[in-house]
Amino acid sequence: LVHGFKRPEDRETAGLIAAVFAYGRVAQILKTLQAIFDRMGDSPYAFLLGLDLTRDARRFQGIVHRFNNGTDILCLMYGMRETLRIYGSLKALFLKGYSPEHPDIEEGLCRFVDHFLGLDYSPVIGQKRLPKKSGFRFLFPSPRNRSACKRLNMYLRWMVRRGDGLDLGLWEEVSPDKLIIPLDTHLFRISARIGLTRRKAADWTAAKEITQNLKLLDPSDP
Repeated sequence: LVHGFKRPEDRETAGLIAAVFAYGRVAQILKTLQAIFDRMGDSPYAFLLGLDLTRDARRFQGIVHRFNNGTDILCLMYGMRETLRIYGSLKALFLKGYSPEHPDIEEGLCRFVDHFLGLDYSPVIGQKRLPKKSGFRFLFPSPRNRSACKRLNMYLRWMVRRGDGLDLGLWEEVSPDKLIIPLDTHLFRISARIGLTRRKAADWTAAKEITQNLKLLDPSDP
């Protein structure tokens, strides 16, 4: 779906939307994303810049994806709009917390998540801070909470890795050797069986341990 957009700014924004909803059954993921993109028009980037809550408040109502509903989607759209207004791009936001001197993308990812969870969403939900049980929070897990952050690490993979025909390679300022593997329960099970991790849970520490061991095979692109 993301490859269906050709402009870098559309791929960057569509990529984040696609990644954060990439949980559950594949058929449902594709259905949800197609519904979202259909309502955004030909350019996700242009839609976000022109987002008008008075006009668009009900645009995503009726879309339900397991833990998330139309209000969560609207919060995502609003948060991305504010991010683009402040930083100009999602890459610029990530680079504010990232340094080539860091051992990996952890600090940059933490800052990225903190930004989205710390925005004022009162124009959407009527209160500044997100409720603790807000479905929107599920879209932005953090290494600080020991989450493996599979979906956000997958997004970073798409943005950073290049030359394979799949990943988009839009963020050339970030080296692939800084990425952390997008770890889900299936990859964790396989990794444990073949000795890439001794962890008992598919958490952030396990993702880092697996990535570190994969560097023995390819230090530049684990």
